[in-house]
Amino acid sequence: MSSIITIMGIDPGSRITGVGVIKAKGSQLQHVYSESLKLPKGDLPTRLKDIYARMQHIIAQTRPDVVAIEKVFLAKNPQSALILGHARGAAMLAAVNNELPVVEYSPTEIKKTVVGRGRAEKAQVQHMMRVLLSLRVAPEEDAADALAAAVCHAHHQQINTTIRESRR
Repeated sequence: MSSIITIMGIDPGSRITGVGVIKAKGSQLQHVYSESLKLPKGDLPTRLKDIYARMQHIIAQTRPDVVAIEKVFLAKNPQSALILGHARGAAMLAAVNNELPVVEYSPTEIKKTVVGRGRAEKAQVQHMMRVLLSLRVAPEEDAADALAAAVCHAHHQQINTTIRESRR
C-alpha cells in the first residue's frame, strides 16, 4: 500500500528559480503549489538571501517530505555555472536546514522521465506537467521544470518501491 509523499522540486536560477510541490501516492500525482520566483535585480548575495528566505517560507507552507533539485549542467560560460551553483546552494541550504532529504537529478534525466526524451524542449515539459498534473493551463517554464523534478522523483520512488516489494 503506497503512502502519500509530498515532493518539492526546484529548478534553481539566480534570476528566476522555479519551485513546484506535488503529492504522490503510487502513480497518482496531485499539484500542490508552483511558482517561478522572479528575483529582484541587485547583487548576488542579496538574491541568494532572497532565494533562501522564499524557500524557507514555501517549505513552511507546503511541508514537503523530500526535495528534488536539478543538477548544474555544464554551461558554456563557467561564470554562469558558478552563479547557478550558488543559487542551488541557497535552495539546498533551506531544505537541509529544515532536515529535508535532497535528491539531485540531471536536466536530461528529468526530461527523459517526464517527456520520454532527454533533449525535450521547454514547451514539451510545460505540456506534460499540465497533462500529468491535470492543470487548466501549463505552468511557466521555470515552475514547469521544478514540477518536472518533483514528478521525476515520484516516478523513481515508485519504481524503487515496486522493486522492493517484488523482492519480498
